[in-house]
Amino acid sequence: MGRRIVASIEGEYRRYKQLGENALDQLTDEQLCLTVNPEGNSIATLMWHISGNLASRFTDFLTSDGEKPWRDRESEFLTRTVDRMKLREKWESSWATLLRSLGDLDDRQLHTVVTIRGLPLSVHEALHRSLAHTSYHVGQIVLLAKAFRGANWRYLSIPPGQSEQYNKNPVAEKPPGP
Repeated sequence: MGRRIVASIEGEYRRYKQLGENALDQLTDEQLCLTVNPEGNSIATLMWHISGNLASRFTDFLTSDGEKPWRDRESEFLTRTVDRMKLREKWESSWATLLRSLGDLDDRQLHTVVTIRGLPLSVHEALHRSLAHTSYHVGQIVLLAKAFRGANWRYLSIPPGQSEQYNKNPVAEKPPGP
């Protein structure tokens, strides 16, 4: 059966990782910790949460519950001031955990049962759930970054007015490989 489906899911994770990083690269250190209102999350908070979630879910993915006892989810949402280097270290470490786990999977394991908070899920359900969760928060990161950059925003997909030109050579339709 190979890795066709798992590789496709991995490619989508890589696409969202790159989107988040491309948004992050456009920001000042100060903008990483800004919120749009007192109840909102900063980009640093969102990245911290994604990192905690990925590390928890994909450490010993097939053999232990995805909500690890060492994870403190509530603290991921605390207002924080963190420097770019520390934030990137946490981000890269969690993505490395995810990508190692995906690299160990093949399509035959997609129906294997894993648990998250004691809830049994097939591997494919857990992967889709995690991918949706991650892309949801990366979308928030991109939205905040675009708002903070305003007119200085560099588009991460097709810029306004360039759809026709892009459609002649749709280079970004396939997720990036490893």
